[in-house]
Amino acid sequence: MNEKELRALVERMVADLMGQAPTPQVKAADYRPMEPGPAAEGGELTDLAAIDLRRLYLVQNPKNGPAFLALKAKTPARLGMGRAGARYKTETMLRMRCDHAAAQDSVFSHVSEDFVKGQGYVPLQTLCKDKDEYLTRPDKGRRFDETNQAVIRKALGHGPKAALVVGDGLSSAAIEANAADCMEAIRAGLKGCGIDPGPTLFVKYCRVGASDHIGELTGAEVVCMLVGERPGLVTAESMSAYLTYGAHIGIPESSRTVISNIHRQGTAAVEAGAHIAELIKTMLERKASGIDLR
Repeated sequence: MNEKELRALVERMVADLMGQAPTPQVKAADYRPMEPGPAAEGGELTDLAAIDLRRLYLVQNPKNGPAFLALKAKTPARLGMGRAGARYKTETMLRMRCDHAAAQDSVFSHVSEDFVKGQGYVPLQTLCKDKDEYLTRPDKGRRFDETNQAVIRKALGHGPKAALVVGDGLSSAAIEANAADCMEAIRAGLKGCGIDPGPTLFVKYCRVGASDHIGELTGAEVVCMLVGERPGLVTAESMSAYLTYGAHIGIPESSRTVISNIHRQGTAAVEAGAHIAELIKTMLERKASGIDLR
């Protein structure tokens, strides 16, 4: 420690003892306390989550800004965020924290019971007792107790051509945002093919492997499960569809056909539903799914 640093340390200690907060010192820059920026109309701050990342371009003096904006319009990835010195800009950092918070909320929250009842789904629950056990014991999210097994058998009977399932998975937000429209499109497509899908099951604390237990209990030819994806910083509302022919406990993951990124910035829920219905029809005809379908 040189003399200058020692003097600064003594001054800070004296200021603390005197009850005076010293002015923070920032290397290679003048210290400028942040001032509140202008609030949005009505005195409210801008909702960061409402900003479309495809239109957020913070690079100063770009060589070809319009071309880069055209590139950004094709992806919600964090491109063209600019920098302040060697760091992110404040707007970029706040948006990342906002998206991270939304991802956490979607994992730890539950799908509304009103949503399940409103869609007419048959409610089920895996062996998990609560969200903490669901996150720490994936194996329990793949199986049902005897009470829930009885509900599954009663709802679907034996040997249905297609068993339709909605599971909360790792994103409750994804289910509430996409499942209703997607499932409606699936059911309409199957009915158009002359396939009666029967009631839709809803599984709380659901892992993808729960579809294997449902297939084993009912002997369904195809089990189609819509489940919330693990959320990321692009969106917390992404849903996937897992389709398995001849699902049973122990079936390899390669036997599943997956459609991912079902959300408003990816594949639209209705479009995905129509595609899923066609896939189920194809699986029933070829008696295969996953890599065997190719």
